[in-house]
Amino acid sequence: MITKEQILHALSHVEEPDLKKDLVTLNMIQNIEIYPDKIKFDVILTTPACPLKGHIEHACRNAIALFVDKDIAVDINMTSRVTAVDSNQLKGIKNIVLVSSGKGGVGKSTIASNLALALAATGAKTGLLDADIYGPSLPIMFGLQGAKPAATQTPDGKTKIEPIEKYGLKLLSIGFFTDPNQPIPWRGPMATSAIKQLFNDAEWGELDYLVVDMPPGTGDIHITVAQTYPIAGAIIVTTPQQVALADAIKGMAMYRMEGINIPIVGIVENMSYFTPAELPDNKYYIFGKDGGKRLAEDNQVPFLGGIPLVKSVADAGDNGFPIALDHDDPTAKAFADLAGRVAQELSILANR
Repeated sequence: MITKEQILHALSHVEEPDLKKDLVTLNMIQNIEIYPDKIKFDVILTTPACPLKGHIEHACRNAIALFVDKDIAVDINMTSRVTAVDSNQLKGIKNIVLVSSGKGGVGKSTIASNLALALAATGAKTGLLDADIYGPSLPIMFGLQGAKPAATQTPDGKTKIEPIEKYGLKLLSIGFFTDPNQPIPWRGPMATSAIKQLFNDAEWGELDYLVVDMPPGTGDIHITVAQTYPIAGAIIVTTPQQVALADAIKGMAMYRMEGINIPIVGIVENMSYFTPAELPDNKYYIFGKDGGKRLAEDNQVPFLGGIPLVKSVADAGDNGFPIALDHDDPTAKAFADLAGRVAQELSILANR
């Protein structure tokens, strides 16, 4: 008769590739059931976006065959429980992820929007907060021009903003509350106060990830968000050319400053290369090659991947249907891969 101890002994030989510890030590094996002709158990991954899910399942099956019984049927339920950053604020949100850049024009909002959608597509409960006070783009990118969030009453009598839900995301932007044809000439204290309201006064509910589209640069809003909320990590977006890389370095340096100390999840290189629609196998490195990868290596942070410069990405954002939703487009695969890498790195940071 197979015992629970035999199963745990076998699975103690399976290492979680990122965390470098075995599944039993990490308490990732749950709900073991033993029958005459099969065994069942759950593997609790640290994120539904785990890119190594298939590898871990295969390793578990091999371990059971090697150490328990090669003929027994094995029913594995691969599930997940996202690791949370401890905090007394925003308790329902497990990971706040900042998407930042040293300068504007590098496609930061495109990366943030499609990353959030790709995370949600894995089954993770995901929100997207547009914190770019002076240039909010979320309403256009999600086809929500003119949309107004509703107010809701909490049991303790407080009034909360209800984020708008679309494409499986909870969405909130200062653009929902302002005239899109008018500038927002706010001084720093007014802008930071507005950002705090979007965080604190919204009914976000339970989220695995809240992706925050930060303004370009290194200003008041960055410092306020970094020092006020429990940030899981910051993603730095750049393009390959030297002028963007120089500003990306400053962005990373700000998050590493004493008193801020936000971990860098990694670097995303946007507009890595151009691929014409009629020549899908060709790559033209218009802005240079491997700038983001070299930047990551020089600063000893992960390189999360490159996103091509493709007209369909811009068109999709302008049409309110971000490219990550078009599963037939090759660029959607790039964002799915990016989501896997981001979830992977956040899990590593949370378990250090």
